[in-house]
Amino acid sequence: MIKSSLERILFASRWLLAPFYVALVLALLALLAKAGVRVYDVATQFASLDEDSVLLAALGIVDLTLSASLIVIVILSGYANFVSRIDVEAHKDWPRWIADVDFSELKLKLMASIVAISAIKLLEAFMDVDRESDRALGWQTGVLATFVVAAVLLALADRIGHRQGGAR
Repeated sequence: MIKSSLERILFASRWLLAPFYVALVLALLALLAKAGVRVYDVATQFASLDEDSVLLAALGIVDLTLSASLIVIVILSGYANFVSRIDVEAHKDWPRWIADVDFSELKLKLMASIVAISAIKLLEAFMDVDRESDRALGWQTGVLATFVVAAVLLALADRIGHRQGGAR
């Protein structure tokens, strides 16, 4: 009886994750507001901006978009994996991948998103190389390389794990 009660409590504790996902929705709204501010800044200063400044502004919006997409992936797949199933059939507009992403795929999607965001940040820095120090560029390049290596190693480990798991 104690074991059964403990298991019910532990299983019900998954709902404690729900407020974290709500907090991520609020963070998504904050990113949307930041994107709106950037678009407003570009629109109001458009006549005085050169091509590089417009490109930098666009890269900043791409960066915010990738970050927002990362948050959506975490919200939807995290909720579906750890809190409760999502009935995709009941919501015809919902992406099908929501119900199919397992924890392993979630890790790979997160790493791929982090690599993409880091690459955009590095591209922004190289586009504005006059204002960036060599040290900052070096660190950003090193961080991106570290993320790429980590993503490749994670993908290889996942592939090896699936291959070994399938042989059983």
